[in-house]
Amino acid sequence: MKFFGTDGIRGRMGEEPITPSTVMKLGWALGNVLGHNSESRGKIIIGKDTRVSGYLLESAMEAGLISAGINVSLLGPMPTPGIAYLTRTARAQAGVVISASHNPYYDNGIKFFSPAGEKLPDETEKAIEEMMEQPVRTVDSRDLGKATRYPDAAGRYIEYCKATIANHVTLDGLSIVLDCANGASYQTAPSVLSELGARLHVIGDEPDGFNINDGFGATDTAALQSEVLQQGADLGIALDGDGDRLIMVDHKGEIVNGDKLILIMALARARRGELMGGVVGTVMSNLGMEQALRANKIDFKRSAVGDRFVLEMMKENNWQLGGESSGHIICLDKSTTGDGIVAALEVLQVMHDSGKPLAELAAEMETCPQMMINVEIARGFDLSDNAMIEDAVAAVESDLGDRGRVVLRPSGTEPLIRVMIEGVDAAQVKSQCESLAEIVRDAAASK
Repeated sequence: MKFFGTDGIRGRMGEEPITPSTVMKLGWALGNVLGHNSESRGKIIIGKDTRVSGYLLESAMEAGLISAGINVSLLGPMPTPGIAYLTRTARAQAGVVISASHNPYYDNGIKFFSPAGEKLPDETEKAIEEMMEQPVRTVDSRDLGKATRYPDAAGRYIEYCKATIANHVTLDGLSIVLDCANGASYQTAPSVLSELGARLHVIGDEPDGFNINDGFGATDTAALQSEVLQQGADLGIALDGDGDRLIMVDHKGEIVNGDKLILIMALARARRGELMGGVVGTVMSNLGMEQALRANKIDFKRSAVGDRFVLEMMKENNWQLGGESSGHIICLDKSTTGDGIVAALEVLQVMHDSGKPLAELAAEMETCPQMMINVEIARGFDLSDNAMIEDAVAAVESDLGDRGRVVLRPSGTEPLIRVMIEGVDAAQVKSQCESLAEIVRDAAASK
């Protein structure tokens, strides 16, 4: 379940805006649905990123849970995967994440983790939504919950991350520039890497509540690329505001995105006999990754865009590795959700064991030219069952054959159709994407 907003700290669950009173009621609803276990009042942990509105929403969520008689354990700033991990290991009834991930500071959102550190079951989410429709009834004073600080939350997560890399691996002598996006990883990520021996230069580690993801992090790597070259570093690591995405930069200042990182990890796991099935990507994963995996006899499947769809397909196939071009990488044998630090450590282990620099490992994949155009549409426009668009897509697919792909995807948050074409010829890709986007634009305008 997510509350999410792009207007101040406003957002929606159905039609209800994110206000402090709404968040307080959400906490009350969550506490009432999950109830109290037989041994105690129950415990729910709350973590957040570094944006200024997190203080307000954390207090509102805390008040709602306490009013339902639930004890609360506060983590403070903590990466989203760290909240998932601590929810699981603390035997909490749920974990609450207050974050808008890679978005600007003026957005914020809320999502929940189950006791297993995974998304809540659909039936639980539905029950919470139904409880939100009920009037708030606070428990008696003697039954109110209490709030405490989680003991050494950062230290526990740091030790967990370090334990995911093999004992024989050392980062001694490796020069790394780390970009924390002025986000939730600004305390934990530097400690993990420095304690493993890396020579570290850190940027994006001075959050002020407003600068999260602003010119730093996985969605804006220009500062990291420049710093890697200036420092003469071996590589750069960029996390996003809530620490669940990873983008890396090689010693030449070139970006190594999620597709290439997943391929590096998959090939190394396959060589060790530890891949456990295949790899899940999305409809937006580059064709070059699929071709490289197939060439190495590794199965590959595409899900819809979004980490929840990647995770669902991984579980359906009993596979352990999947992710997105954006750098949200899931290693199910290590974590229940995407974890930028854990993914980075696995890539660093591949570098250590192979003796190869990141640039050489990334060269295993030849990126196919890809172009995407966002076409504005009226709300309610139905992409399906449109003969004009279907005929145009069929013509492009026939022209590309097995040397390219076409993806038309409605945006989940904006009135847009994303038109993407991928192939081996950059000029052809550009021409066909522009033509198809114009056809989609005309079809939308005619409705």
